[in-house]
Amino acid sequence: MSAFTEPVLLESDVVRLEPLTPLHAGGLAAACADGEVWRKWSTSVPSPEGVPAEVERRLALQAVGAMLPWATCLPDGTPVGMTTYMNVDAPNRRVEIGSTWLGASSQRTAVNPSAKLLQLEHAFERLDCIAVEFRTHWHNRQSRRAIAALGAKQDGVLRNHSIDRLGALRDTVVFSIVRDEWPTVRQGLRERLGLPR
Repeated sequence: MSAFTEPVLLESDVVRLEPLTPLHAGGLAAACADGEVWRKWSTSVPSPEGVPAEVERRLALQAVGAMLPWATCLPDGTPVGMTTYMNVDAPNRRVEIGSTWLGASSQRTAVNPSAKLLQLEHAFERLDCIAVEFRTHWHNRQSRRAIAALGAKQDGVLRNHSIDRLGALRDTVVFSIVRDEWPTVRQGLRERLGLPR
């Protein structure tokens, strides 16, 4: 296992990114039922019943070096969602932050930007990444706004990139942050979260 997929706890005063284990499944089932976020067609969130299989899928990808999955938790350890490094490309020092979702009550709070700050710090400052990518569905405007608000720049749109779970063609919007942009992005995120520079 490379450093890119080695389990690591990342935490702040707002959020804990705990290395994903099957023990998180019960809390994650409750989180995806919060606001029934699994029903939103422009995202890929497991149903409450599908959470154990999704946890196993992510752990299997980690075992082959393709993913680093976390349970997104509140400081008290309550799971509120999931996130990952995916499409890990260790030789080229690149990762995608993706397969991210939060229960409705944690959306539009400090949880997501705090989690992304932790993931970006780990990627750029510990793994020495040269770029971190984000991808989302063209029609997921909430996600596109959130990614842009982090300081990521839109690279382009992959048209008819994949077929979604309902059989519709998905256009995927690609964003990234490159190493030279990281200091400014970091400062902007810390200011947004009211943290010292």
